[in-house]
Amino acid sequence: MNQNEFAGSQILLVEDEETLAVGLEYNLRAEGYAVTWAPDGRKALEFFESNHFDLILLDIMLPYFDGFEIASFVRKKSPQIPILILTARTAAVDRTQGLKLGVDDYLTKPFHLPELLLRVQGMLRRKQWYKEVAMIQPVFHFGENTINFENLTAQAGKTNIELTALEATFLKYLIENKGRVISRQELLEKVWQIRSEVETRTVDNFVVRLRKYFEADPAHPEFIKSVRGAGYIFEFTK
Repeated sequence: MNQNEFAGSQILLVEDEETLAVGLEYNLRAEGYAVTWAPDGRKALEFFESNHFDLILLDIMLPYFDGFEIASFVRKKSPQIPILILTARTAAVDRTQGLKLGVDDYLTKPFHLPELLLRVQGMLRRKQWYKEVAMIQPVFHFGENTINFENLTAQAGKTNIELTALEATFLKYLIENKGRVISRQELLEKVWQIRSEVETRTVDNFVVRLRKYFEADPAHPEFIKSVRGAGYIFEFTK
């Protein structure tokens, strides 16, 4: 009997390497997920527009449309759906580009299947957690900024921002832990739902992006501050 609490979740698997795709589809189905496989970018967009998905596993190098183009399209239509990039490309510029487009996380090929399954479950758990906490405190104000957790929008001064679910979750965790130093490892575990000692740059890149949104001077942040050698702290006075 499958004990996966997220069994039945709909996953769009976008991967042009058939051998890898078949293996992934088999193992995801064994965990109880419903999987739709798209072998190229064009099929991925067709499936996305005609079906509901809870999560997307997305390769970068694809025929017709690459993973970045697909991520950009998906984010315009659905900012809340989790996107996990599967890629053989390890360059920092690729990670940065993906984060700018709202990709939630990366997994570099070759990867271990148990790690992939843990990340999938973690992303689905975060999505469920976010849905619950957004109802408790739907709107939050700090400084000149307003965050609407219910509809994933924000206003920084006169600038309107559309947040991804991961950005909103990150902010929510900082707000709930106001005044406390939070390590990168804790953020990876609580926000990304993964345990990692080597991917702390993911957190740093996220902080850079959020500072650009909400800090008047990102180089000298007022709200999301760095604590050297320890992590980050969120501070504000109403």
